[in-house]
Amino acid sequence: MKKKELSPLPTGGKPPVVVPSSAQGALDGYPAAEQAVKQIPPAAVARLTLYLRALNSLTGDGVERVSSEALAEASGVSSATLRKDLSYIGSHGTRGVGYEVDYLNRQIAAALGLTLDWKVAIVGAGNLGRALARYGGFQSRGFEIVAIFDADPLIVGQEIGFLRVSDVLGLETGLAQTRANMVVLALPAHVAQEMCDRVVSAGVKSILSFAPITLQVPEGVNLRKVDMATELQILAYHAQRLVD
Repeated sequence: MKKKELSPLPTGGKPPVVVPSSAQGALDGYPAAEQAVKQIPPAAVARLTLYLRALNSLTGDGVERVSSEALAEASGVSSATLRKDLSYIGSHGTRGVGYEVDYLNRQIAAALGLTLDWKVAIVGAGNLGRALARYGGFQSRGFEIVAIFDADPLIVGQEIGFLRVSDVLGLETGLAQTRANMVVLALPAHVAQEMCDRVVSAGVKSILSFAPITLQVPEGVNLRKVDMATELQILAYHAQRLVD
């Protein structure tokens, strides 16, 4: 099928992000992903994920090139913001031609570290932990769920998808055996800090926490927090402004 150029995104639902196989190696003449990310502001990093999703939709639609205006519209940002964000990864496009979709896709994937192997362990096999373990979208985005742990003897040993719940008493050993380099904490507040400390002691430096508490980690450990109650409160603020 002949590919198109500068085509708009399809009006239907967007497919999940799939990093192409060609992105699994280093880009010629492109800096290491770790070096690139260090120079990108956090807000721009978040927007790069939006561009990657839009680019994968364009790839699925057979688009070879896209203008900054079209990509910005598909991502919900201004074209000026998009051009500035892409300049952080050394991509400036060509006037009158735009961006090569496949190459820009690989550039962003490299900058986000998606060309590396990310093995994720989940601590907490409650409702949230189970839902995360069963979610199939992580694999297509470059994240492999390799283990899930819990302290409840009634839950330990149960199968969730392709995983068997392991006893959290063996957390450090399990993280080492699976070579997990990311951990998701799906835990209540009263045990979150203790588990976080154990994860850090095991050598894991990337943690995503769903616990409703501010966790303390040493310098050099990347901690991201997802607080759904806080997000709803922010949403309520904006909603009441619309009513007013």
